[in-house]
Amino acid sequence: MTSARSAPHILTLVALSGIAALSMNIFLPSLPGMAQYFGVDYAVMQLSVSAYIGATAVLQLVAGPISDRFGRRPVVLGGLVIFLLATVGTLLAPTAGTFLFFRLIQSAISVCIMVPRAVIRDQYDGAEAASMIGYVTMGMSVVPMIAPVIGGFLDEAFGWQANFAMMGGIGFLVLVIAWWNMGETVRYGGLSMRQQMVNYPLLARSVRFWGYCAAATLSSGCFFAYLGGAPFVGQHVFHMTPAEVGYYFMAPSIGYLIGNFLSARFTRTLGLNQMILAGATLCATALFIALIFDVMGIVSPWIFFGAIAVMGMGNGLVLPNANAGMMNVRPELAGTASGLGGALAVAGGAILSALAGVFLTPGSGATPLLIIMCCSALGSLLAITWVFRRERQLSMGD
Repeated sequence: MTSARSAPHILTLVALSGIAALSMNIFLPSLPGMAQYFGVDYAVMQLSVSAYIGATAVLQLVAGPISDRFGRRPVVLGGLVIFLLATVGTLLAPTAGTFLFFRLIQSAISVCIMVPRAVIRDQYDGAEAASMIGYVTMGMSVVPMIAPVIGGFLDEAFGWQANFAMMGGIGFLVLVIAWWNMGETVRYGGLSMRQQMVNYPLLARSVRFWGYCAAATLSSGCFFAYLGGAPFVGQHVFHMTPAEVGYYFMAPSIGYLIGNFLSARFTRTLGLNQMILAGATLCATALFIALIFDVMGIVSPWIFFGAIAVMGMGNGLVLPNANAGMMNVRPELAGTASGLGGALAVAGGAILSALAGVFLTPGSGATPLLIIMCCSALGSLLAITWVFRRERQLSMGD
């Protein structure tokens, strides 16, 4: 058995991030059918995405400081156990309300997104940390690439419950791996809550921290809006089956995989900020082109999902570097910074995902979703421009 004081293998971090991604999107092709099963509107069932994202935000806000105090290992193991129990609840739920209750508890798995980033920052600095985060998220990105495809086929073959049964089985396997290999990387027993409170103002007053947070939040917001609206667009605009929706859901994951590879490969050479700027520019450009085509009446899944793939690549450049940037501000508060940054990202995502569910109505087409994503991408671009401007002012002694 691996020592509790040894660092986990990078594949363990990939597995932890992967199960968190799996729980987010494997069942998305089933959402329209689940609404029919429970006898509720699509907007109600879409809360299993937007409300889940909101719960994830709150949890990461709390779990980050706890992991800085008590360590990464207990936070991960606890989150996995709660997730497994909640998954059983979703399978046995007799009503939509009961299902949504247990779905919210499933958000405990979100600690497996936050903790691997903090583990990497415990061991690496600056651009090297961003590079390692890129490798972890590159491996993780394979999961959302294939999960909706598998979810669509499982739905058609066995019903939506098969997706949650698969979540439970894989979650148990990851729990076993984490118990065996998830060593502790927090040094000297972690910072006490009192010590963390003393350091919070230093983190909160950093322009760089908030700039990186805004860039990450608004860039990932494009993807969260897509999660909330794409199943509707696939069914009502492009008239796809659940399996076909799952197939096209590979688009952002393929782009994200490529972006993560580029981050891992070139961040050490080009730097954090340049990679974030390039990614934010890609996101905004691709989505605005897709919106122009849509407004002109040129509606095609190849245009829509092609733009989404490029958006995914942009996110793959932005997120590893922005996450590393925000944790570099106060390295001793890596868990807190990762949790706060993650909380802001998913809170913004919850809002955008909910907006997508509200504005996408029969006859609306994909236009409302594209407008929401374009605005979010533009905000990310402005955020990293703000960081560049602030750093230039500091270098000039302003």
